Amino acid sequence: MPLFLDPIFKERIWGSHHLSKYGYSLPESDIGEIWTISAHPHGDSVILNGPFKGQTLSYVWQTHKELFGDFPSAQFPLMVKMIDAQEALSVQVHPDTAYAYEHEDGDFGKKECWYIIEADEDAEIIYGLNTESKDDFVKALDQGEHQDLFKHIPVQAGDFFFVPNGIVHAIGKGLVVYEVTQASDVTYRIYDYERVDAQGQPRDMHIDKAKDVVEVREDSPNVIPESEIIENHKRTTYITHDAFTVVKWEITGTLNYMKPREFCLVTVLHGEGQLITDGDVYEIASGSSFILTSEDLDNIFEGDLTVMITYV
Repeated sequence: MPLFLDPIFKERIWGSHHLSKYGYSLPESDIGEIWTISAHPHGDSVILNGPFKGQTLSYVWQTHKELFGDFPSAQFPLMVKMIDAQEALSVQVHPDTAYAYEHEDGDFGKKECWYIIEADEDAEIIYGLNTESKDDFVKALDQGEHQDLFKHIPVQAGDFFFVPNGIVHAIGKGLVVYEVTQASDVTYRIYDYERVDAQGQPRDMHIDKAKDVVEVREDSPNVIPESEIIENHKRTTYITHDAFTVVKWEITGTLNYMKPREFCLVTVLHGEGQLITDGDVYEIASGSSFILTSEDLDNIFEGDLTVMITYV
C-alpha cells in the first residue's frame, strides 16, 4: 500500500499563497515552503491512509524497515519540497555531512537540486562566486562587498540545477521550484538583503561556518536532462547521483510503472488521475505526495499527469 503524506506548511518572509494553485489548502500566513515528504525532526510527515494512518514517517521508517528494502540508514535519507519564492531567498551555503555531524548535533550535510516549475521573465538564481579563491571570498565578505560577489544565472521554467554542498547559492524572486535535498535542515546564511523578521530583527547569519565550508569551484549550474518517449509517455531523467535520482514523467493514458528501487517518492505537479497499486485504486491529483514502498509491486498510473519521482 502506498504511503500518502500530509503536507507540512512552512511560513517564510519571502512566501505567499501562490502554491494553492498546485492543489494545496494553505493556511492564512505566507507559505514559502511545503515539505511534501519529510521525516526530519523539524517537519515530520504524517501518513494519511492504511494501517499506519496518523503515524509519522520517521516512526514507520524506524519500525518497519522492510517497507523500504531494509535501507541501511538510521534516518530517512531525503526531503521533497515545493518552494514559492515571491522574493529572493537568502544567499546561503550548505556543509557536507562530516562538518554537519561535528557542528550540527549529528544532522546530515546537504546536497540539493531544483526543478524550475515557474519563472518570471527576469527570474534568476545565484550559483557560485565571482572570486578566484576562498581567501578572496573571505576578504570580500569581511569588507561587506556583496554587490559583485555572487554569480547571477538567468533561469526559465524547465531548467534543472544540482547544488552540491559548498556551493554558494540562492533561489531568486519570482520562482516556483520543486526541490529535493538530503534529509537536512542545515543552512548557513551569508547575505539576506538587510531584511528583518516579523519582530523587526535581522535574521541570523552564519558567517563563520559559511567561511569554513564554502568552496570556490567552476561547477556548471545547469544540468542537461535526458528525455525519451515510452509508450506515448515522456520520461525525463534530470540527475542520477549517489544522493538522489530525479525523474519527471509526463503521463497521458496508462503507464505501467516499474519501480527502479525498493521505494520511490512521488509528487504530482499537474493533472489528475489514478494510481492503481496491486489492484487497489487511489485518486491522485496536483498536490498528492506518496511513497511507493517495497511491498507495492504492481503500479499503474492512469490519467493526464505530470509527476516527479525521486529515489536514492
